[in-house]
Amino acid sequence: MSFERLNEIKKLLNEYNYQYYVLDNPTVSDQEYDRLMQELQSLELKHPEWITADSPSQRVGGEVLDSFQKITHERMMLSLGNIFNKDELLTFDERIREIYPQVEYVCELKIDGLAVSLVYADGRLEYGATRGDGTIGEDITHNVKTIKSIPLTIDYDGDFEVRGEIFMPKKSFNELNEQRKEAGETLFANPRNAAAGSIRQLDSAVAARRKLDAFLYMVPTATEVGCTTHKEALEYIQLLGFKVNPMTRVCSSIQGVWEFIQEMTQKRPTFPYEIDGIVIKVNRIDWQERLGYTAKVPKWAIAYKFPAEEVTTKLKDIIFTIGRTGQITPNAVLEPVRVAGSTVQRATLHNEDNVKHKDIRVGDYVVIRKAGDVIPEVVCSLKERRNGTEKKFEMIKECPYCGTPLIRKDNEAAYYCQNSECDSKKIEQIIHFASRDAMNIEGLGERIIEQFYNLDFIKCIEDIYTLSTHKQAIMEIEGFGEKSMDNLIEAIERSKKNSMEKLLFGLGIKGIGAKMADNLSKVFKNMDALLEATDEQLLSIKDVGETIVQSINRFRNNSNSIGLLENLKNIGLNMNYLKETSLLQESIFNGKTVCVTGTLELMTRKQIKEYLARLGANVTGSVSKKTDYLICGKDAGSKLEKANQLGVIVLTETEFKEEVHL
Repeated sequence: MSFERLNEIKKLLNEYNYQYYVLDNPTVSDQEYDRLMQELQSLELKHPEWITADSPSQRVGGEVLDSFQKITHERMMLSLGNIFNKDELLTFDERIREIYPQVEYVCELKIDGLAVSLVYADGRLEYGATRGDGTIGEDITHNVKTIKSIPLTIDYDGDFEVRGEIFMPKKSFNELNEQRKEAGETLFANPRNAAAGSIRQLDSAVAARRKLDAFLYMVPTATEVGCTTHKEALEYIQLLGFKVNPMTRVCSSIQGVWEFIQEMTQKRPTFPYEIDGIVIKVNRIDWQERLGYTAKVPKWAIAYKFPAEEVTTKLKDIIFTIGRTGQITPNAVLEPVRVAGSTVQRATLHNEDNVKHKDIRVGDYVVIRKAGDVIPEVVCSLKERRNGTEKKFEMIKECPYCGTPLIRKDNEAAYYCQNSECDSKKIEQIIHFASRDAMNIEGLGERIIEQFYNLDFIKCIEDIYTLSTHKQAIMEIEGFGEKSMDNLIEAIERSKKNSMEKLLFGLGIKGIGAKMADNLSKVFKNMDALLEATDEQLLSIKDVGETIVQSINRFRNNSNSIGLLENLKNIGLNMNYLKETSLLQESIFNGKTVCVTGTLELMTRKQIKEYLARLGANVTGSVSKKTDYLICGKDAGSKLEKANQLGVIVLTETEFKEEVHL
């Protein structure tokens, strides 16, 4: 009677586990579940010979190994190739459609966890193994059994393998780190690290307490069980009792795939687990087999990766850079690491207090996070990976550029160089020259200028216009691909055609702001006339007083300033006032940001841009949130699509012609 009761309890508990951990639909209270578990454990204690490997009581852990055994996979466990943007997705699709024009894709969430292979023999879990190097993994069966969403038995005769991802839910991760914080232990950097650390515990009781979970997503022998598509294979393993992620979609077009990616990107923060991308697979299994594999990855699947929030690399050195205000910033020099589709070699350490608080040392392995800046920041060091050769951080005492003793201001963590002739002043001048109200060089912002200055690409204003000679070197920097570099070079070339007042303001003459620069330019029409003007002529202009006259005199009597202006003239910068007052007063484009796209009939692209500039518009080569108008010719493409998404006002060429009375 007791043996029959034991089997009855096991059956009930397995059903309750499935309902709770797989279906997320509990049907009994925790108290009822616990009561049955206690009854089962009591029976097994009295009759140890009745204990089986598939008993729900074995999920609590307790098995302790001396080391992990190696397991050779019957079939290679390959990882996927990665893509990082829509263009790469389209390239993948084009390659597939050259062979299979009617292809369907299955899109799945890419769970940020640890790949696992589960092998069953006659319905019982025989072993679970990590991917390892793809050929040989580690036997983690004792820990896999503690994951309650993984069935210990399935209704299947013979050998059966299923693959998936073990992960730690966000809730479990937060609870674990809270416990470690209270115990004074090192916190896990992210759920993936926590899951990997948990599944590789020699003591399965530790893994059991970590509350891991798993989604299954692949059957290597799907055709042997009658499945013809990947979607059918997912449905099949779900019927066997495996947990399959519900956020899966079959798409017949690559546009549908992209829409799925965008939708999941928006929903990503709401999921109770971390995802780091979207997996796209050819649906038909026979087509998968014909497409085949490279040496490392399948040709029929790809992983679209979200921008990495955190990655680990080695900190090789700490160097110091100077900002436009003279602030000195420590920066980490890193082993190159790929983040969000590009290579990162530098990361900010902010200031002395931050480095010392985090105890970051040269030689440490560190976690870096890209928070939208050009240079990512160092989140923390991995102290457990130290070998004793690491060097403690020491703040410098003198400016690395001019040698002036540094000063730490009251109530600030930063150190400053007070030398007015220091390089920091040059950086500030360059930043001002390229700013929106001055030369408006799109893509050459403050942080990028500081970075280019420190890398010796731009040491003075004139160097902006020879930046193209450093194109290859710049493209190796994080955040700069060929397209972004080409856009920057185009913006620099475009700035040469700016009207005189933009250049005058950009020169940074004390007291001459954007409005004053415009007033002076309207009167004198070109730079030479302004520099040759008498004091009386200058004073006769509205709002021009002695202070402005003195500033202009200092500028034109300074050989360096005049030399700069001559150099810019020789480079090809416009020195004349281009705006037409009558047009400006009537123009809706005055002071607005305008982009032009498509094939134009009224005038050439160059002509319409020059005309818009005379109307007072800032003409850009791309559409963004800052764009006010898009002027659209025939066969407009992605710029029109983006403008509609952002709510930018779109004018046809005919509407533009009517607006400006051409």
